[in-house]
Amino acid sequence: MPTSLSADTEPPPRLLGRWEIGAPDAVSPGPGSRSRRIDTAQGSFFLREYAEPDRRRLRFQHTVTAALDAAGLPVLAPIPARGGRTLVTAAGRVFALYPWVTGRVRGGLELTFGQCEALGGLLGRLHAELDRLTPPVQQSLLVPTPRASDAADAVGAMLEAVPDDGGGTDFDALTGRRLRERHTLLTEFADHQPPEMEVSTVGHLHGSFQAESLRYGGSGNVTAVLGWDGLHTGPVAGEVVRAAARLFACDDERGLDLDRVQAFVRGHRAAFPLDAGQIQAAVHREWWERLCDVAALRHRYLGEEGTGERGSATLVAWWSAQLERTLEVFAAPYSAAFADAPGDSPAFG
Repeated sequence: MPTSLSADTEPPPRLLGRWEIGAPDAVSPGPGSRSRRIDTAQGSFFLREYAEPDRRRLRFQHTVTAALDAAGLPVLAPIPARGGRTLVTAAGRVFALYPWVTGRVRGGLELTFGQCEALGGLLGRLHAELDRLTPPVQQSLLVPTPRASDAADAVGAMLEAVPDDGGGTDFDALTGRRLRERHTLLTEFADHQPPEMEVSTVGHLHGSFQAESLRYGGSGNVTAVLGWDGLHTGPVAGEVVRAAARLFACDDERGLDLDRVQAFVRGHRAAFPLDAGQIQAAVHREWWERLCDVAALRHRYLGEEGTGERGSATLVAWWSAQLERTLEVFAAPYSAAFADAPGDSPAFG
């Protein structure tokens, strides 16, 4: 069995025989440190090992993704082993097997407006199927809200670590400018904090609907939605807004591509209608959490641990200046829908 894996990462002997996939022709490293590509005469497969498996959570995830696949959505279902289980234990290690993913990653800004709308529709169909397939969840949530004063204090402490006597580097100057900019914004918008208790449609969510989790075929259609480890419950509108902000953010002062955002939200509304008030509340909260998230600044400018996941300081500054506009644009597809129905009006929050 040809392999380029080290002995301590090879699949245990006879593991692959637990699935009816034929004898492996090759086993090679996969995209993660605990994954492998398995090539057989029957096709290519993705073998994943779970380092610290939460078996109950994984079984639920596998059940959900299998049901979504059966419903015709581009979600890869785990392949059952001969005994019917999707989690297989061998030599004290836990594995799952999937079909190998084809297709390529495309950034949201590469998509046409029609493709953006179709992508929003796909997320809406996922939400609709998740709502149908999973148990009901509590429809009101207490969502902790970060405090602007705490974030401002943290930024102030960071500023003390940056040379301000002119003796620093150009990077130090940029760091100081970004930190002072954030401190000013936190002070200016301190009274814009969203409420901690919100009434919103709550359901099971993908958790990481972004470019890296999507694969596209040659026709421009999504062939696979990956990244289901983040499956959880939460406000549906929040996932719509987070997905749009991740997919359609520019890397410079242009901020969000609001035309693509609007097409994406329009597609989602057609498949899973919410109301404008929920969307606007989610926009408000996503902006606020980005504003108060100083971990990104620590990571980018001070080299501290963290991912800076919520985006660049440039986007936060742009979004703060364009807050009213973004509230209007995200809600526009809902407003237009209500305008077509005399007597109805969206509930702006």
